[in-house]
Amino acid sequence: MGDTTRFGISIDSDLLESFDRLLIRKGYQNRSEAIRDLIRAAIVEEKQESGDEEMVGTVTLVYNHHVRDLSDKLTEHQHQHHHQVVSALHVHLDAHNCLEVLILRGTSAAITRIADELIGVKGVKHGRLFMTTANAEHHH
Repeated sequence: MGDTTRFGISIDSDLLESFDRLLIRKGYQNRSEAIRDLIRAAIVEEKQESGDEEMVGTVTLVYNHHVRDLSDKLTEHQHQHHHQVVSALHVHLDAHNCLEVLILRGTSAAITRIADELIGVKGVKHGRLFMTTANAEHHH
């Protein structure tokens, strides 16, 4: 982390009012904290879009475990990508539905490809990928 630099910005008063309401809802202590988070998020998003940046991702899947061969297919995908799959969490939501959370590590392109494959497996009801940087320099 480098030295702290102060800078001023010009902003429309209505936009600033909306921003301040957002800060209160999100529990930020001050504008600087919120703006730093927005900048970090923009940097992570840009790295994610580059495709070759080292990233960490979580893939959340909800599926009905009664769907024929679905669990086996999901497990097979995980074995095919065992170098990228860091960990998996499996939760039985009810008599029929399971929640699976996979932690993946690799380039953003590889993580996205694996997530798309998993989410696209027939029988997966809902899937979502969340990705963030694996680079420690962007942490608080």
